[in-house]
Amino acid sequence: MEPITPLWRPPSEGDNLILQVTLGCSHNQCTFCGMYRHRSFVSKPLAVIQQEVAHAAMDWPDARRIFLADGDALALDYDQLLAILQLLQACFPQLNRVSCYASPGNLGKKSLPQLQTLRENKLTLLYYGMESGHAPLLRMTRKGATPAFMAEGLHKAAEAGMKISATVILGLGGRHLWREHVEDTALLLQQVPLNFLSTLQLYLEPEMAAAFAAPFTPPFVPQDDQGMLQEQYLLLERLTHTPRPVIFRSNHASNALALAGTLPKDRPRLLAQLTAALQGHLSLRPAWLRGL
Repeated sequence: MEPITPLWRPPSEGDNLILQVTLGCSHNQCTFCGMYRHRSFVSKPLAVIQQEVAHAAMDWPDARRIFLADGDALALDYDQLLAILQLLQACFPQLNRVSCYASPGNLGKKSLPQLQTLRENKLTLLYYGMESGHAPLLRMTRKGATPAFMAEGLHKAAEAGMKISATVILGLGGRHLWREHVEDTALLLQQVPLNFLSTLQLYLEPEMAAAFAAPFTPPFVPQDDQGMLQEQYLLLERLTHTPRPVIFRSNHASNALALAGTLPKDRPRLLAQLTAALQGHLSLRPAWLRGL
């Protein structure tokens, strides 16, 4: 069965097998995200998934990594998700990793023993949209979580032995809330045991811009490239320590400047690169090459 498109996945999953076990996002209220705005959330019946796995196993029998799409596979009932993982292990003998997106709400609903069992059945990596650590901004953008709730869920996933790849959105607070957004996000990042961290820049579909900006007082003013670079600089400057070494990337297509390193070890080099960019000595990605 052909996947329903557009099919969204993390950049790092581009070379892996993608299995669409849900359609859409069970939360689907974040005002900055239009990925599933026109798609109702549906959990695929297990019988349909079994057929699709059988076809995929014929086409790619030696698949080692599988990403469970769409945007909310962790929303699946625990028993169904476990059955899918066990099916994948039976059909793909060389499988060593399964991954999926994890919303704060659905991670919160899974108990520690459930997460441990899912981890034992090769669901070892969760992609987590943190976006911000500033509580008022999370409320205005209808993220559906507080910083404390996110920290609780991320600690639980880490205790279960899962790896976490989190994303933060630069520019989410605009020119008026940028400092609060970045400083509170850095505080949260210093508390939670992440394995990977990525930043991307705010990109709003034109039809979403007015609704996104409506809760902001004073009115929302988007950040320009200099503002985005200043946010990135402050975020890295504040991350003097993390619970464990974190592989950091800003190579998403939305970013003006691609950076890569391990935090906190590579902070000095990354900050030097940002200083060069802010001073105009390092070229930025042309605007026409940026996007989601």
